[in-house]
Amino acid sequence: MRHELKIGEWVITSDNSAAIGEKPQDAVAAPDRITAKFAARVALLEQWAAGSEPEVILLHNFSGEAQWNRYVEGIKEQFEEIGIEMPQLAGSSETNMPTLQSGIAVTMLGRQKRELPAEGLQWFIYGKPLVGPDVLDKSEQIAEVRKIYDALNKGIIERVWPVGSKGIASESSRLFGRKLTVSAELDLEVSGGPASCVLIGVRPEQSEAVKQHFGTYVYSLETETPR
Repeated sequence: MRHELKIGEWVITSDNSAAIGEKPQDAVAAPDRITAKFAARVALLEQWAAGSEPEVILLHNFSGEAQWNRYVEGIKEQFEEIGIEMPQLAGSSETNMPTLQSGIAVTMLGRQKRELPAEGLQWFIYGKPLVGPDVLDKSEQIAEVRKIYDALNKGIIERVWPVGSKGIASESSRLFGRKLTVSAELDLEVSGGPASCVLIGVRPEQSEAVKQHFGTYVYSLETETPR
């Protein structure tokens, strides 16, 4: 579960992964580079959800010294994917004690730069909720970060909200700050893993542009406050 923090104009976001990587006892086998890329993906999407852009990255590596460069490579790849330079990065590695399973956390610090309109938006889900091996096996169903970034910059969408382990229904309630009844053509309770899908808010006049921009895997989200 994610927890973002705002201090003045600064926004702090973070994501972590455990037992996912290249160690023999990891629960999910995945390249270390990909593990770090997805952790960076979630922290980055949380920055955008707060209307901010990351300026500093902290990498917490519990896997060992050998994994550091692979993790950095994965984080860098996420920023290359959207066509911007990776912010300055610092962090540390566990080198005193060998660990049997992989562990990583990525924290981003950014400053709020965009307004976050809340009223009068139409909401969609982009991507499908995936977790574990499905993230690698069904990658074509994952929301593309580059498309989200372009849509924000072009004014096609006003807001983005990543879906985490609690699922679409829970994230919808968090987004709106109240318990909601939601409906869509997707499982609303299953985990979204590393933000494989996101909620996107658009002005009604942009609803068709959204479908054209994102293409497949865009679903309408209907919300209602229980009586």
